[in-house]
Amino acid sequence: MAALLGCLSAAALAATPAELLAGYSAEAGVRGEPARGQAFFTQRHGQEWSCASCHTTQPTQAGKHAVTGKTIAPMAPAVNAQRFTDLAKTEKWFRRNCKDVVGRECQANEKADVLAWLMTLK
Repeated sequence: MAALLGCLSAAALAATPAELLAGYSAEAGVRGEPARGQAFFTQRHGQEWSCASCHTTQPTQAGKHAVTGKTIAPMAPAVNAQRFTDLAKTEKWFRRNCKDVVGRECQANEKADVLAWLMTLK
């Protein structure tokens, strides 16, 4: 997290998806890999849900929460300019969703992989 914060302005936690990806990759010590990100996003990890359970396998489209039915805006930054532009919000949602999907907080390399994949989607 310190490496990620170092990539961003201390005055604000606003960022670009590329800056967040660079921070997660630096923290993990490896580059984010889109293929691993897609696999992580679409597969279950011993829990009831995968990321795609709510966000769909097509993150360029809106999803729907599996329990509440609430609409979820598309995850791909190319079609939703608000995605991955705020470090605090990004961390909040990774923390919450990873606990549901993998039963723990996601590691920096997992975040980098998912974000790398989402950034390839147009």
